[in-house]
Amino acid sequence: MVEFFTETNLGIFLLILGQCLLVTVMILISLAFLMYGDRKIWAAVQMRKGPNVVGVFGLLQSFADFLKYIAKEIVVPSGADKFVFFLAPMITFVLATISWVVIPFNDGWVISNLNIAVLYIFAISSLEVYGVIMGGWASNSKYPFLGSLRSAAQMISYEVSIGLIIIGIIISTGSLNFGEIVAAQDGRFGFFSWYWVPHFPMVFLFFISALAETNRPPFDLPEAESELVAGYQVEYSSTPFLLFMIGELMAVVLMCALVSILFFGGWLSPVPGLPDGIFWLIAKMAFFFFIFSMVKAITPRYRYDQLMRIGWKVFLPMSLAWVVLVAFFAHFGAFGGAYARWAIGG
Repeated sequence: MVEFFTETNLGIFLLILGQCLLVTVMILISLAFLMYGDRKIWAAVQMRKGPNVVGVFGLLQSFADFLKYIAKEIVVPSGADKFVFFLAPMITFVLATISWVVIPFNDGWVISNLNIAVLYIFAISSLEVYGVIMGGWASNSKYPFLGSLRSAAQMISYEVSIGLIIIGIIISTGSLNFGEIVAAQDGRFGFFSWYWVPHFPMVFLFFISALAETNRPPFDLPEAESELVAGYQVEYSSTPFLLFMIGELMAVVLMCALVSILFFGGWLSPVPGLPDGIFWLIAKMAFFFFIFSMVKAITPRYRYDQLMRIGWKVFLPMSLAWVVLVAFFAHFGAFGGAYARWAIGG
C-alpha cells in the first residue's frame, strides 16, 4: 500500500488529492468557529451576548447561517452578465483556497514545499482582485461597480507595502521558502530569536496592511453602509454571496498564518526546551485573529482618502526605506548578524 502511494502516478495523485481535501475541510470547519468567535468578541465589547441560541452556547450558529444561505433563492439582476456574475465568487473562493497549498503547518507538513512559496502567495493575492472587479462589473449597477473599484485600488495599494516588508524577511533568510523562513528563527533564545525583534517596526505595518488588504474594519470602505450599501456584493445573495464571504474570511486567516510564520516563528515553541509543533502555529493564528476581531470592534472607520494617503505616502516610503536598511545591515553583518541568517537557524 505504501509503495502504491509513493511510486505510482495514480497513488501520488490520490495522496495529493487527499491532502488537499483534508486541509480544505479543516480550514472550512475552523472558519465556522472563527466566525462564531468573531461575533462573540464583537458582542462582548458592546456588552451583549452574541450568538447563544443554536447549539450549546450558540456554537452551531455559523452552521445554521450556512444552511440559510444554501436554502435561499439565488437572485440575479436582469441586466447582469450571468456568466461573469457567477464566475466572480468562484474565483474569489478558489484563489483563497489554493493559497494554503504552500503554508506549512509543521516541519514538513505542507502540501507543496515550493522554493518560491512567497512569490506564489504574491501571485495568488494579485489575482484575487479580479474576482472583486468581475463581481462589481457583472452586477450592471453603479454602486457595486464603484465598490469594486474601491476594493481593487485598496488591495493593490497595500499589496505593495506587504511585498516590500516580506522582501526584508527574504533578505534576512536568504530564501523564499516558508519552511526555511521559520527554520531561520529557530534560535537558542526562543521567543526573542524570532523575526519580530529585528524587524519590529514592520510587524505593525504588516498587520495594518493586512487589515486593509482583506477589507477588514476600520478599512472596510468598499462595504461602507452609508455610501455603497454593501460594495461589490450588494447584488449577490444565497450561495454566491456565501462564497464571497468564505473567500474574504479565509484571506483573513491566511494573513494570520503569514504574520505567525514571517515574524513569530510559525510552529516553533516560544520557550526553549518545550517541543515545537502545529499547536503553536494554531495558537498564534488564533491570537492574531483575536486582534483582528478586537480592531474591528473598537476602531472607527477611516475615510477612503485617508486610507489611500496612508498606503502611498506613509507605508510605501517606510517599507521601502526598511528594505534598504535591512540590506545594509545584512551586508555588513550589523547587530551580531541578526539581519543575515543565511545559515538557517542562526
